[in-house]
Amino acid sequence: MMRNIKIVAFDADDTLWVNEDLFREAEDKFFKILAPYAEKAFLKEKLYSTEIKNLPLYGYGIKAFVLSMIETSLKISGNKISSSLIAEMINIGMTMLKQPVKLLPGALTAFKTLSQKYKLVVATKGDLLDQERKLHKSGLTKYLHHIEIMSEKNIRGYKTLMNRLGVMPQEFVMVGNSLRSDIMPVVKLGAKAVWIPYALTWQHENINTGKLPHGFIKVDKIEDLLKIL
Repeated sequence: MMRNIKIVAFDADDTLWVNEDLFREAEDKFFKILAPYAEKAFLKEKLYSTEIKNLPLYGYGIKAFVLSMIETSLKISGNKISSSLIAEMINIGMTMLKQPVKLLPGALTAFKTLSQKYKLVVATKGDLLDQERKLHKSGLTKYLHHIEIMSEKNIRGYKTLMNRLGVMPQEFVMVGNSLRSDIMPVVKLGAKAVWIPYALTWQHENINTGKLPHGFIKVDKIEDLLKIL
């Protein structure tokens, strides 16, 4: 299945390093701030719907998340939430942006080994500055042929990436933790994909696993790539 591969592309968040854990911790802090106004389940639903509504305007990442927290808090409180509590939400985001990069086990080993045979690429969504910061701190950039910060990971985005890299779909494999963003669009293009599930997944990235196409491999950890590539 993996013959003729020239490019191995990796998602970043929750594929190469820890990310979703930070958002879950931030959400818990947000729920505590707004506890006087509503129950956790209600707040979670309203925050998520606000994030989805704002995706076309803000895109993905911590800054977009903070803006959605503030908007949600204003709606839930009837614009009565204090400036000090809004400041706490801003501080939540700043704390997230300052977190060290925690590589997932095996990521560095996989990069060192695979870079000797393939051109490695990072193809990820998120805020440009934050993703560049994390890539720089990760220590992985020296193994990379190309970095692509994508506004959306869909068929059009992957077509553009492959054209930029000068490869055909059959020469490209995408590695990631999200079925929606890393696997489905790539497989539909006729390229190959490797799914590495992560313990936590943002609900927007979840899809009906009963309707999955063929054409991708599921592995348990990133080091398993060395067995198939």
